[in-house]
Amino acid sequence: MTNRQDSAAEPPPGLGEPPAVPLEFAAFCELHRPRYLSYARVWLPDQTDAAGAVQQAFAEIAVQWRELLGSSNPTAHAWQILRGTVNEHTLRADPPAGPSRPADDDLAILHYIVGLAAPEIADVIGTDTASVAGRLRRTMLREASGW
Repeated sequence: MTNRQDSAAEPPPGLGEPPAVPLEFAAFCELHRPRYLSYARVWLPDQTDAAGAVQQAFAEIAVQWRELLGSSNPTAHAWQILRGTVNEHTLRADPPAGPSRPADDDLAILHYIVGLAAPEIADVIGTDTASVAGRLRRTMLREASGW
C-alpha cells in the first residue's frame, strides 16, 4: 500500500530536469567541446572566460541546429559560430589595435599550439585534410617571409 501524501510530495517526472537535446547535437558537443575549449583558451587565457565563450557558442549552435543540419557543411558553420563568439569575447577583453586575424592563423593555432594534426583540424573546422595542409604551408611561408 502506498502513502498518498508521500507520492503527492514528489514532483511529477520531468519537472526540474533540463530539456532533452537531440542525440546528434549531444554527440556533436561531446566530440567538439575539448577542441573548441583548447582553441578558446589560446585567445582567452582565463579558463572561465574561455568556457563561457564555448558555452555561448554551443547555445547559438543549438538555436541554429536544425538549419545547420540542413546545410552543406554543418561542422564548418558551427566552427564559424565558435570563431565569431571567441572573437567577440576577445574584443571585450582586449580591443584590437588592427584588423581581425586571418582564418588561416586559426589553423596554425590549432596545429602548433593546440597540437592537432591536419586530419583533426579538418574534422574541427569542417573541411578536407588536403586543404588544411595547404593552408598550413601557406601560413608558415607567410610567417617565415616576415622574419
